[in-house]
Amino acid sequence: MGLQNGRQRIGGFFGEFKEFISKGNVIDLAIAVIIGGAFGKIITSLIEDIITPVILNPALSAARVDDLTKLQINGVKYGVFLAAVINFVVISFVIFLIIRAFAAMKRKEKRQEAIAEIVPDPQERLTLAIERLAAIMESKQ
Repeated sequence: MGLQNGRQRIGGFFGEFKEFISKGNVIDLAIAVIIGGAFGKIITSLIEDIITPVILNPALSAARVDDLTKLQINGVKYGVFLAAVINFVVISFVIFLIIRAFAAMKRKEKRQEAIAEIVPDPQERLTLAIERLAAIMESKQ
């Protein structure tokens, strides 16, 4: 009997696990994590390879510094901290711009949908005009 109960518990456990895994929320979360990781790599490359060099290289040249992370005073590596702060600000700004662009796109789509709802189909407008004309003719009789 002990073996039978053990099998039922294991089968029940795996059944519950299968149900948990097959729920939409778990799959959606897994997809979001994977896409988020890939998108994170794109953002990191954009920041580190394009935006940061464009912003920092002129500033570092003006300050006569070869590498920001090597700046330090009495062993305090303030250059590393400064680089982290700059990266944070730049990443936040780029994400803000991306989110703003997506929001503008959604607003434009909503406006177009609203316009499509306001302007009825030409055939529908003709039907409404005929119905109004028929109602006016009936009221005059």
